[in-house]
Amino acid sequence: MTVETEEKLQEVEQHQEPGILAAAVYAHLAGPRVAGVDCDQLLLDAGIDLSTAAAPDARIGREQLARLLRRLWDELGDESSGYLARPWLPGTFAMMGHATITCPSLRRALRRAARFVAMVSDDLHIKLVEDGEEARLIFHHENRKQLPNQNFVESLSVIWLRFFSWLIDRTILLERVHLAFPPPDYPEEYADMFPCRHYFHQQETCLVFNTRYLSMPLVRDAQQLNEFLARAPECLLSQYKSDNSYTGRIRRMLQSDNSIENLSLDDVAERLHTSPQTLRRRLKDEGNSWQDIKDSVRRDMAMYQLKGQDTAVAEIAERLGFSEPSAFNRAFKKWTGLAPGAYREKYRG
Repeated sequence: MTVETEEKLQEVEQHQEPGILAAAVYAHLAGPRVAGVDCDQLLLDAGIDLSTAAAPDARIGREQLARLLRRLWDELGDESSGYLARPWLPGTFAMMGHATITCPSLRRALRRAARFVAMVSDDLHIKLVEDGEEARLIFHHENRKQLPNQNFVESLSVIWLRFFSWLIDRTILLERVHLAFPPPDYPEEYADMFPCRHYFHQQETCLVFNTRYLSMPLVRDAQQLNEFLARAPECLLSQYKSDNSYTGRIRRMLQSDNSIENLSLDDVAERLHTSPQTLRRRLKDEGNSWQDIKDSVRRDMAMYQLKGQDTAVAEIAERLGFSEPSAFNRAFKKWTGLAPGAYREKYRG
């Protein structure tokens, strides 16, 4: 697919999307308001009708939001919208992009980008942690200004997810997202921001995904990066690509189904209106298998329950469809290198 064709498809997808919930946009303006910015005037300058946007279910178009953000950054001279102790001067995100574009893999790019953030920020820390087959991209904002910073941290996480998906030309499918906040006033946005399961009131905010993505090469060049940055922030306000892969659809199906042990390949194929043979072939083309996907979801559910709940190991095994606890113990040790009890003790400690 050419760059021009990809851009046209993305434009069509963006035009079909309903926009951003106004409540989420207003939440992001908490920092600028404290900094003394006349946010109502900025909204008007961006073409946003204040009376219409005040409705509980009102949405703001992505082009309008992009204009608002550009005006806001120009007003403050700060791409962090006033949330960081040391402002991100205009062009900071672009410099991070240029610093990472020559990296050979996603792993190197994420680590280099985290180092870049450490150089330009005093109170924002981003860290990549690998734990067996699980990678965690952790976002910690010290919030020295004592602002309501939930939307800022969420938005930053989304931007990183979409930008680095673009760099490898592959949607990074999240296992789950942990948020060190309570549920927001705009829960409708979470399916678009983080198409996975969400856990609130956590000790840290992090994106969790499979480590197999980390070895994937960056496929973009400097010219493509310049074209991407010329379209920012519009290109970061929607999913990099709609994930209609069979792998993504099956993961979402298993994650949302409370009886994963009762779902067979035949059941999933029927829901996807295809045959089991065709489904196996499609998954192979995507580099996955039914068992790989099911084990990935099982591993994710097991790790979360062992870390955050007091459910007995035998009950967790039954919930996940294992015939007996010993089979679950063997599988979990293969996934993480630790038996379930030892894993729980390690993370509880």
